Amino acid sequence: MRLIFAGTPPFAAAALDALADAGHDIVRVLTQPDRPAGRGMKLAHSAVKQAALARGLPVVQPASLKTPEVQAELAALAPEVMVVAAYGLILPQAVLDLPRHGCLNIHASLLPRWRGAAPIQRAILAGDAQTGVTIMQMDAGLDTGAMLTRTAVPIRPDDTAGSLHDTLAALGAEAIVAALAQLDTLAPEAQDEREATYAAKLGKDEARLDWTLPADVLVRAVRAYDPVPGAWTLLDGAPLKVWAAEAVAGEGAPGTVLAAHGGELHVACGQGALALRTLQPAGGKRMSAAAFLAGRPLAPGTRLGGDTGA
Repeated sequence: MRLIFAGTPPFAAAALDALADAGHDIVRVLTQPDRPAGRGMKLAHSAVKQAALARGLPVVQPASLKTPEVQAELAALAPEVMVVAAYGLILPQAVLDLPRHGCLNIHASLLPRWRGAAPIQRAILAGDAQTGVTIMQMDAGLDTGAMLTRTAVPIRPDDTAGSLHDTLAALGAEAIVAALAQLDTLAPEAQDEREATYAAKLGKDEARLDWTLPADVLVRAVRAYDPVPGAWTLLDGAPLKVWAAEAVAGEGAPGTVLAAHGGELHVACGQGALALRTLQPAGGKRMSAAAFLAGRPLAPGTRLGGDTGA
């Protein structure tokens, strides 16, 4: 099909590659403007721009799709369909109406559950047993359009947001290629608003571990915030990131170190305890609990998280 593709991060780049490999005529790739990145804060191409340039596809990076000039340029391309994946810009109605088959979105959840910016992380945080990818027809709402296909996958006990992202990126790439191949036969299904939940954007502050919560909830938080922004707590007023943890038996004041020997670092929670497996002190590298304790011995009774336990 003759299509326009719009996306920005690696999740979208996987779909762009799959569409190109499937032989679709990608007449334009839209991605967000280059942003400063890295320690040097130099302008960096998005993952989608890198993938498009590697294939010689034409790329444009408008700051908005709301201007008449941008809309006229897209209309002149006469696309049959527009595929959108984690683009990050709002598509006004004039753009939604441009392609003959409309605009299709690749969303990383089983809609209507987890509409919004962070569906992968929210699914892990909530303890969902499964998630997946939905191919939907876009409308003016936030992930509210009619669904064309839904493909489910289980969330494994050891899945982080990073590993689940990679699973869903590959699944989304397969799903959009399959959907376009059978587009004329797919029957759109309206979403049930009663089952809708919202996946709000992540913030660094919410990734701070609240030791008053049960240990199993904190394990999910550690997994959900890996790799970004990273679960963290305070030790003597300095940030300490937690990259891997396990719920274990234990009892004590929330945030209190219960054991810190033999490579084991156990911290009391509101219910049970958290065995910290992989840590990263401020300015340091990721390391095992054993390596951390070798350089920074902790006595039982040491408090993490500050005076509030949060």
